[in-house]
Amino acid sequence: MTPSDVTTEPAPHGGGKRDARASRRWLKTLGIGTAVLALLFAGSRLNLLPEIDDFFGEETHDRSGPAVLKSIQDMSAYEAASGNFQVVVDLEKDAKFVPDALRGTRTLFVGAGTVDASVDLGRLTEDGVVVNEDRTEAELRLPRAVLGKPALDPDRSYAVSKQRGLLDRLGDFFSDNPGSEQAVNKLAAQRIAEAARESELTARAEKNTAEMLKGLLGSLGFERVSVRFADDRR
Repeated sequence: MTPSDVTTEPAPHGGGKRDARASRRWLKTLGIGTAVLALLFAGSRLNLLPEIDDFFGEETHDRSGPAVLKSIQDMSAYEAASGNFQVVVDLEKDAKFVPDALRGTRTLFVGAGTVDASVDLGRLTEDGVVVNEDRTEAELRLPRAVLGKPALDPDRSYAVSKQRGLLDRLGDFFSDNPGSEQAVNKLAAQRIAEAARESELTARAEKNTAEMLKGLLGSLGFERVSVRFADDRR
C-alpha cells in the first residue's frame, strides 16, 4: 500500500455536542427557576405562603376619597330595642359531574351582627291620643314595633375556613371578584333576620316604648297613662 492509497478522515468534533448539552442544561435551569418564581407568586395569591408579604415588605396605603353625603331623612321612629346575634354559616357550592378537587367551594363563616326594633311614633294620629278633661289620664294607640335590617359587624365576623377547587383557585388568581364573600355575608344576614323574627325583640321594643311614654307623660302631670299597640285589645 502506497502512501497515496492511505485516506485520512477528520476526527469527530465532540465540542459541538458538549455545547448543545450545556445549552439544554442552561435552558432547563432557567425553566426551573421561572417555575419556582411562579409558584412563589401563586402561593402568595393562594395563601399557601402567608409569610411572603413580610418577605417583600408589603405596605398598605389608604387613598380613598372622603365620604359624600347623598341624602338626609328625618327620623320619627323610636329605637326601642336592639338584639345581638351570631350565626355559623356553612356554605358549599358544587359543580355537577366535576370532582370537588377541581371545582367547588366550601366556606365556614361566623357572622355576628345586630338587629334593631323600633316603633314609628310619626304614625301617631290625633285619633290615637285620648286625654280626659282633667288632663290626668291619657291613652295612646301606636303601631306595632318593626324590625330593621340586620347589620353585620366586620370586627366580630370572620371566616373559619375556606376550601376551593383547583379551578376556583385559578379563577381567584386572575380575578379579585369577592362574590364568595358577598354570598356568605348575605346568607349570614338572612339567618340573623330569621332569628330576630323568632325572638321576642319586637315585644321588648313595645314594652320599652310604653315605659318611655308613661315616664314622659307622668313627668307632665298625667297620673294614669295607657299605651296600646295596633290590635292590642287589653
